[in-house]
Order: sequence, then C-alpha cells, then structure tokens
Amino acid sequence: MKVLVTGSSGLIGSEAVEYYDSKGHQVVGIDNNMRATFFGEKGDTTWNLNRLQKATQNFKHYSVDIRDRENLFNLFENNPFDLIIHCAAQPSHDKACQIPLLDFEVNALGTINLLEATRQFCPEAVFIHMSTNKVYGDAPNELDLVEQEKRYDYANPEDFNGITEACRIDRCLHSLFGASKTAADVVAQEYGRYFGMKVGIFRGGCLTGPSHSGVELHGFLSYLVKVAVTGGTYKVFGYKGKQVRDNIHSYDVIQAFEAFRHNPRPGEVYNLGGGRNNSISILESFDLIEELTGKKVNWVYVDQNRIGDHICYISDLSKLKTHFPEWDITKSITDIFQEIIISEQKKLKVTA
Repeated sequence: MKVLVTGSSGLIGSEAVEYYDSKGHQVVGIDNNMRATFFGEKGDTTWNLNRLQKATQNFKHYSVDIRDRENLFNLFENNPFDLIIHCAAQPSHDKACQIPLLDFEVNALGTINLLEATRQFCPEAVFIHMSTNKVYGDAPNELDLVEQEKRYDYANPEDFNGITEACRIDRCLHSLFGASKTAADVVAQEYGRYFGMKVGIFRGGCLTGPSHSGVELHGFLSYLVKVAVTGGTYKVFGYKGKQVRDNIHSYDVIQAFEAFRHNPRPGEVYNLGGGRNNSISILESFDLIEELTGKKVNWVYVDQNRIGDHICYISDLSKLKTHFPEWDITKSITDIFQEIIISEQKKLKVTA
C-alpha cells in the first residue's frame, strides 16, 4: 500500500508515518515546516523530521506546499496513492486572526487541492481529513454547565457523554481558524457525498503525545508540560482555569483512521477525542503534573478567555464506537501525561 501523509512532521502526521512504515507500507510525507512560519523557532518541526528519517525504512519526505496545486498534482500523478491522511494545517485558534489569508489558504484551499488531486489521480483511495472541534464554534458553550471546585461540567444528564456530531456548525462565533477549518470540513464531506469518494472527516479535540511541538498558541498539554518541566510560567486564559478538554493520544487517533480505512463510509463525520474518561481541566492538569513530577507548576491568570473558546468540551465518541466497535481509547490521561513528561525531560537533558 502507498500512503500519503500531509503535515508529516507534525504530531498526527509523524505518528501516521511511523505506524504505516512499521507495517511495511511505502510512505510519502509532505511537510514544508510552515509551523515555524506560524509560530517561530519554538514551532519548528525539523527535529521531528530528522527523527522520522532515522526511525523509518520506507519513508520519503517532500517539502511541498499544499497551496501549490501544480507541484501537488505532479506528486499525485506520479504516485498512485491508496491512502491519504491529511493533517497539514494552520492549527492555531489564536494565530489565525493575525494571518487570515494564509490561514484560509492553507486550511481551505490546501484541502480542496488535495481532494481534487485524489479525485483526478486516485479516486478509489481512502481519504482521511483531520478536522477540528472548532467547527462547532462556541455553540457547545450554550449547554447548561455546573461549576465545580476545579472544573466546569455539563449540568444535564443527557449531556454527560459530551458533544455529538449533531451540534450545529453555523450561527456562532468560531475564530477565523474555526471558519477556515469548517470550510475544509464541509468540502471534504462534499467530495465524499457528491462524488462518492471514500472520505472520512474526524473532528479532533485535544490531540496530543510526545511528538507534539507545543507552543502557547497551540498544543495544550505538550506546551503545559514543557513549561512545567523547564520551570517556566504558564498563562491561564479565563474561565478560572476550570475549562475542560478531552485528550487523545496520537496512537489512538491513527487507530481510528485505520478502522475507517478498513470500512470507509463516504462523507461521514466523527468526533474524535479522549472522551469523558480522558477529560481534564487546566487546574486538574496542574495537580496531575505536580503529582507525577514532584514539581510545583508556576502559573499566572489572565482574566480574559480566548475568543470563541470552549468552556467545557468533551467529545461524545458514541457514533465512532458504534460504526467501528473494534476501536477504543487505549491510552489513559495519566499515560499521556507520563509519556509527555518523560519526553520533555529527555529533551531538557540533551540541551543542558
């Protein structure tokens, strides 16, 4: 099988590269390190590309910009792909307002370029689109919430499992990132439903793991652990630090993609996160880090939440588990924290 991974030096992309390479497949990765353009030196993913090139056997990397239709189409014409995993994106909720045209070009235009290249050159391929829960904008904040000591949670029993795919994606505040990703999400659905292509859309919550190049504007757990391990100061933006996210390890994300690959449902949309059991607030995260490292987390509070940010977001995984009963979460929230802590401690020793 020949696999294309976009954003191959990022968190989910690199996990996909390693997984499919380990299974003996040919893997082509495209990544032009735009994360460094978005976030500066701290967002640079060159370290991860170097790691992949040492760790893999059948991986070829190309520095292709997904906005560059001509080069992209040439790549597809010369490589009949069986599976496309599209992870490349401008990923920051906050950064998008500073670079609105670049954000939209990468997220929306880049996605339709890839979908059309697939339709023209390998229409039978399975296409996985990594979307985001930000397509729901701030609509999830309309659910009744209860404030607890260290987190917000859903007040009504029917909301216990979290946000379903039935949550609306319009008539709400998204952030420009949410809008560009919504455009990509809907056009990906259309290529599945209108053209009958094997396109699956996965609306990720907090995707995480030790290969994440977390920065303040993107990469919640990775950045939080990095700050804690290095003795820096973490900024909490609003909601008293009680905002909740469900976290999923990059390995479990790839296993969801694999489940879809084996039984594709054209144009289907799935919420993909850690679910209720892997949900945690920022204050609870501080407690867990301190428990696992023995180090006090330094943090300051900024009494202004990020625009359009979710107060409590837990992914309801019912649809995904119903369609693919063989899939489930394998990495607990504690497992995830431990892996990232160990990874960051190793990096700290290397640079010391």
